[in-house]
Amino acid sequence: MAKNYEIEIKSLLGSKENAMELKNNLHKNFPDIRLITKGKQLNHYFILPNNLDALIKSVEEIVDKNKKEELDHILSHGQKISLRTRDSDGKVILVIKASIGDDTSANGVKRVEFECIVKKSLNELDQVLINSGCKYQAKWSREREEFETGDMHVCIDRNAGYGYLAEFEKVIQDESKTDEVKKSLLDFMDKLGVQELNQERLERMFSYYNSNWQDYYGTEKIFNIN
Repeated sequence: MAKNYEIEIKSLLGSKENAMELKNNLHKNFPDIRLITKGKQLNHYFILPNNLDALIKSVEEIVDKNKKEELDHILSHGQKISLRTRDSDGKVILVIKASIGDDTSANGVKRVEFECIVKKSLNELDQVLINSGCKYQAKWSREREEFETGDMHVCIDRNAGYGYLAEFEKVIQDESKTDEVKKSLLDFMDKLGVQELNQERLERMFSYYNSNWQDYYGTEKIFNIN
């Protein structure tokens, strides 16, 4: 069973002007870069129950049979599991991420991930998780542009609460290369003149949003947490 390891680094851009500057620098430094998706997303994060048996059973019934082994592995063996549902312009996706090492599963740099499109509405998928003992942690909304150059993906988001944020990502199947890939991402970012959003500040932002998400979800309001 092949596992996908997501190596992702975030950079807080803040303003629309900074987002535009990053896009200009991407096209200037990487002429082959192309826009592959553009749209709106809703992301709903969940708190998992202590006992995952009911959750595993319920989710197994709605995911593609070819994904069940991968699903069982991440839910049974993952560390600090992050569970979320996503509506991406009408496409509904179940997303599960687990940390590698000391990173958090919600925001960490190095994570193993599971994604599967399901034939349900976002509300219907949410209800499956809630019936299995999950509870809402927070609901997020964003507009996303995703670019690709080689094996590099760059997402430029306008997030409710956070404002403009960039994510630089590579997905690999060899866990031993995670540190090497992280360095290549940082070198890529350095060439573009953007800095990594450190994990401590990111966790403070994430915690604040989770406590106040009703004030920001679906809006253009932002906050600043140092």
